[in-house]
Amino acid sequence: MTRVVRLEHGQRPDFDNVAAVFADTKQTQRLLDTFGIEATLAPDELPIGSTLVLGPPSALTELVAVVDRLLGPGGCPWDQAQTHESLKPYLVEEAYEVLDAIDRRDENDLKEELGDVLLQPVLHGQISRFAGGFSTEEIARTLVEKLIRRHPHVFGDAEARTPEQVLVHWDAIKRQEKPDSSILNGIPKGMPALMRAQKVSKRAAKAGFEWPDLDAVLDKVIEEIAEIRRAETPEEQSAEFGDLLFTLVNVARWLGIDSEASLRTMVTRFEARFRAMEEAATKPLPELTLAEWDELWVAAKAKTASAS
Repeated sequence: MTRVVRLEHGQRPDFDNVAAVFADTKQTQRLLDTFGIEATLAPDELPIGSTLVLGPPSALTELVAVVDRLLGPGGCPWDQAQTHESLKPYLVEEAYEVLDAIDRRDENDLKEELGDVLLQPVLHGQISRFAGGFSTEEIARTLVEKLIRRHPHVFGDAEARTPEQVLVHWDAIKRQEKPDSSILNGIPKGMPALMRAQKVSKRAAKAGFEWPDLDAVLDKVIEEIAEIRRAETPEEQSAEFGDLLFTLVNVARWLGIDSEASLRTMVTRFEARFRAMEEAATKPLPELTLAEWDELWVAAKAKTASAS
């Protein structure tokens, strides 16, 4: 008689000292290995007295099946019409909705929005599979292999006791994998400009292209402001303004501030204050005097500060 055991997520199976353990899939086999249990892929006929281990029930597997149904015969015309290119704006949009849910500290919305983000790589993977290319399974397998490879302190013999030591290992492994690449490679050009600027400056600083201290960066900010004052043409003004923004991003890096998140939070704060001024104004906004604007602004700051 063969014993059948279903794995549960994160729980070690409760059997020991059995004659033979077989796994239903390679994924289950790898999962058993993390618990220190050696298992063989199940043959067509299992030996008497053996144990067959089934992988845990997975909503991710169900998600892939649902997407296959949408893309397959009799599925959804909209999904069937999508391509890697047509889905690009949705990935960006969904990612920003996740950020918004995080900023609002709304756990329910965050769970839903993360699901919308999760749908995107599954759609890309299964669209590719239907066209004869890679699949969602291959996306996940590539990620798993990279995570294991780049965490030798967890899956190998290396040691890393701090986040900084982990990053040293990560960067060293990346250089081994791509020895001839620039240190700036891998930073997407389509990233939001502030986020991209901070990543570029961080990598450049890591290579040694760095100011000696924060005061030197702040001095550079003053210098860039002076250069904006001296700029005459629109082209010069735009270039100097870009230099100033990039220098301010470096100030943020030195202070340990995420410049993109900082500006996003500030814009949200400004929106709240401006809406409060709109509600409090007793006449059309274009008719307000400078003194009235100042009075409304002070009141709006106090109101939004108490609300937060």
